[in-house]
Amino acid sequence: MDQKIKNPDWAYLNKYKDENTHIKALPFEENRIVFFGDSIIGNWKTNNPEFFNNKKYINRGINGQTTSQMLVRFRHDVIELKPEKVVILAGTNDIAGNTGPTALETILGNLISMCELAKSNNIKPILSSILPASHYPWRKGIEPAEKIETLNAMILQYATANNIAYVDFYSAMTNEQKAMKSIYTNDGVHPNNEGYVIMNSIIKPYI
Repeated sequence: MDQKIKNPDWAYLNKYKDENTHIKALPFEENRIVFFGDSIIGNWKTNNPEFFNNKKYINRGINGQTTSQMLVRFRHDVIELKPEKVVILAGTNDIAGNTGPTALETILGNLISMCELAKSNNIKPILSSILPASHYPWRKGIEPAEKIETLNAMILQYATANNIAYVDFYSAMTNEQKAMKSIYTNDGVHPNNEGYVIMNSIIKPYI
């Protein structure tokens, strides 16, 4: 039965297609690092461009993406660019239900699959904590704080057991209500300029 396809590029494989083609045509560079994730990664370069300028950092964040979508595009946007490391920050959109209800175990499984793909291609994965949030402006009624805290503990446990670096943004950016500190955000979910400044300082030792 014919059905209308709302979005034929569900994982947004074409988002960075031209940029990736350009990078792959250049002479190989050592020490490339891909920043891979959702809008929190994508906005990092927009809000804090000096962090990315004149460095071998490649930003591959896409607004609204879940780990299931990211896993589909991992080969295109990470492996084929041949980085030394990949920084993975994702999971909050899964909790928000952007691509449907997703169990925490499924989110962790997608992150594990990305790490395994990275390792099998001689890329060092760096897992990041999910940033704190007590609500989602686009998903009213969801209370994500407890799930984020639980999932971060699951990610940390996996990273520790498998000798994978874990970058803990959460602890520095959360308040007593398990929401993001107001100094670091304007909407409760995405970092503002001050938020990215603290993230820069936290991740610097890992890259």
